[in-house]
Amino acid sequence: MCSIKLISSRSINKLSSLSTLIYCSPKETLEPKTCIELLKTCKSITKLKQIHAQVIILNFHKHIGILHKLLAFTTDTFQGGDFNYAKKIFSCCENRTLFIYNVMIKGYVKKGQFKEPLFLFDELRIGGLSPDNFTYPFVFKAVGELKMVKGGEKLHGYVLKSGVWFDNYVGNSVMDMYGLFGCVTSLNKVFDEMPHRDSVAWNILIAGFVRCDRYQDAVGAYMKMREESGVKPDEATVVSTLSACTALKSLELGKEIHRYVVEELGFSVIIGNTLVDMYSKCGFLMVARQIFDDMPTKNVICWTSMVSGYVNRGQLDEARKLFERSPVRDLVLWTTMINGYVQFNRVDDAMDLFRSMQMQRIKPDKYTLVALLTGCAQIGALEQGEWIRDYMKENKIAITAVVGTALIEMYAKCGCIEKSMEIFDGLKEKDTASWTSIICALAMSGNTRKALELFSQMEQAGFCPDDITFIGVLSACSHGGLVEEGRRYFHSMSRIYGIQPKLEHYGCLIDLLGRAGLLREAEEMISMIPKKDNEIIIPIYGALLSACRIYGSIDVGERVAKLLMEIESYDSSTHTLLANTYASAGRWEDVSKVRGTMRDLGVKKSPGCSSVDVNANVYEFVGH
Repeated sequence: MCSIKLISSRSINKLSSLSTLIYCSPKETLEPKTCIELLKTCKSITKLKQIHAQVIILNFHKHIGILHKLLAFTTDTFQGGDFNYAKKIFSCCENRTLFIYNVMIKGYVKKGQFKEPLFLFDELRIGGLSPDNFTYPFVFKAVGELKMVKGGEKLHGYVLKSGVWFDNYVGNSVMDMYGLFGCVTSLNKVFDEMPHRDSVAWNILIAGFVRCDRYQDAVGAYMKMREESGVKPDEATVVSTLSACTALKSLELGKEIHRYVVEELGFSVIIGNTLVDMYSKCGFLMVARQIFDDMPTKNVICWTSMVSGYVNRGQLDEARKLFERSPVRDLVLWTTMINGYVQFNRVDDAMDLFRSMQMQRIKPDKYTLVALLTGCAQIGALEQGEWIRDYMKENKIAITAVVGTALIEMYAKCGCIEKSMEIFDGLKEKDTASWTSIICALAMSGNTRKALELFSQMEQAGFCPDDITFIGVLSACSHGGLVEEGRRYFHSMSRIYGIQPKLEHYGCLIDLLGRAGLLREAEEMISMIPKKDNEIIIPIYGALLSACRIYGSIDVGERVAKLLMEIESYDSSTHTLLANTYASAGRWEDVSKVRGTMRDLGVKKSPGCSSVDVNANVYEFVGH
């Protein structure tokens, strides 16, 4: 009877396949180092399993060197490893070394499984092993992703005591953790205390600022890096800083970085994508298009940035042409184009594109569905909105808080408040937006009692209302004529929730006071508005002027009309309301004067307009 022997280490260089086996006599033996050499040259998980089988047969499965090689390969998914197989090997390890723990911790983090590394970290310390500079970075990553702030600070303390703090890899991972937490102060403090700052440290600092929306700090860090550190910006530096420039609309610095890329660093696909995004979002579409056209290699991100640039400028036909040219269209690109159509009220085009997307068998996500539902809400297209909901049911797409909010708004704006309540009651998880949406829907439909009741439930459930929530609450008070409640809610915004009232909130309260006939108080409230943006202040003045007509308040009406005419002298509604106010008081001579002024200014009454949804088509009617 023969035993099986693998090819000797001297033949490894000639070995082309592990399927070659040599049968030998029982006297011949195989050394562990031969297995290790074979594992070093292994290129696939299939061949590794063949070697592992021989290792078990030869009783070498407890050999530390062999275990290290097996785990190093199986945890490295980039080289074709199999992490589930690695876990099986690990579970059979009796004497676990620090290396074994390190590769498993790294493997779990790379797979996005962040809780298991913390268990292994505790286990290795209990077992008497000391974590090293290969252990800590991945543990910090796991803690950061889990947002365990207290645990991260404790882990930071271990590092300071252990002495591995002076390793750049470890220090950088501590910074990255605080960046994931959003703790900018701690991130900056760690950076300042680092004995040696390499390009990675600077990149983590800048990226951390960008992640926390501290764009000015990110730009400041970049300038300091250029001027003081002597470290040259690399691709990661440029990409993060350009993102900050985009957010700040800091085109001058963006151009300076662009020149640096051209003269010193050189282009890459990622840098090209970021430059296209920056120029398009800053309104320089021609420059963005030039960079886009010059890029030898384009990925779907680049195509999406360029299409998005045209969409944001309202150039939907140009965006569609580019969309059709894109060789690869992912979900984000489809959604960008659909959202563009919705944004500019071309809902039929959005629905047609969505049907094309289905034909391509691309499954929509919540953002796609929210865009479509928003479009249906804008034009009151109930039948199309119902079709989307049926599509979700057929395809078993869960109604999350985000999608639920869009459905609530769609039904409310189509006049189906009962269905809005049905969606809200059926939500398994509610957020501030979903509570706000149903409160505003009820307020819009005149259901004051239910809207305020739900607001109370929202507070009791621990959700913090935002400024939009209070628009719904104040609107409900206005519709219900609840003056005292309206005043109380208005003042509670700043006193209890720290929300400074905006023009919209003042408008709701002024409308409430006007409806109640408290015209002088409403006029005083207008004088308290901090910033009078014409776009919002005109409807507020208009509402008060309308109340003046109802209550026959000539003096207040004249003052309001005068202010309105200073802002918008050619608006017919202001003149008409003032004429009607005079008419309600029987001052016909003043009515004639207002109409004479309208003729002199060439002001004409605007025609009425309405729309109706018939068989999923929206028809618009304009009066003449």
